Amino acid sequence: MSTMNISLPAALKSFVDDQVSTRGYSTSSEYVRELIRKDQSRERLRSLLIEGAASPRAGLFDADYIDSLRARVGEAGDR
Repeated sequence: MSTMNISLPAALKSFVDDQVSTRGYSTSSEYVRELIRKDQSRERLRSLLIEGAASPRAGLFDADYIDSLRARVGEAGDR
């Protein structure tokens, strides 16, 4: 694992320390890693939304289509 040192103003360091102690993180590094992973997920979602918005329109969907989506989501949750 690589190491990265960052400098924080006292107020931000205090905030990070509070998050570590109150939210059950072992270290400030663990907290920062989770923030980065969440940001990566948001960026991926944003990218997918932009891609979807830019894609050509598909046909309209109906109740059968919604039911098939619900079935697929249910199947994925069973795994």
